Amino acid sequence: MEKVLINVDYTNDFIADNGALTCGNPGQEIEKEIVSLTKQFIEQQQLVVFAIDLHKKGDQFHPETKLYPPHNIEGTEGRKLFGELENVYQNAKHLDHVLYINKTRYSAFAGTDLFIKLRERGIDEVHIVGCATDICCLHTAIDAYNLGFKIVIHKKAVASFNPVGHEWALQHFEKSLNATII
Repeated sequence: MEKVLINVDYTNDFIADNGALTCGNPGQEIEKEIVSLTKQFIEQQQLVVFAIDLHKKGDQFHPETKLYPPHNIEGTEGRKLFGELENVYQNAKHLDHVLYINKTRYSAFAGTDLFIKLRERGIDEVHIVGCATDICCLHTAIDAYNLGFKIVIHKKAVASFNPVGHEWALQHFEKSLNATII
């Protein structure tokens, strides 16, 4: 079975104490697990995708503009990967099995070529880590489900701004999307 690890939005703006839309401590607590899983997938030459939110400064037409403060703005420190994950990416970005995609919606599949990249490589199992469990991770998982992928959620490697939403999403992954929670 071919698999992919999708790192969703683990950036300074979502994780750092001074991030524009930070989930703070819950996101910081999962750093070691995300870094460990990412290194493991890279070393095993399994596909690793960094699916990172991209916004343009002053974009009044993006639907999130009405919902959230400006975040993950192109060219800012807030958009860089948080902590050690940035170093892991920088050291591995030259590898064929490490991809970085810009996403402009919650799901890593919406408006990107992720589905094509996964099918080209015969991927049938999607592992999801990152932030936020109940927003971007959830929407990525829903699209993966609808596209026929087996889904694995790493419980110790997802976090949210909302503890209730986080717990609800974990149950939804398992009960509605038939995801494996590990």
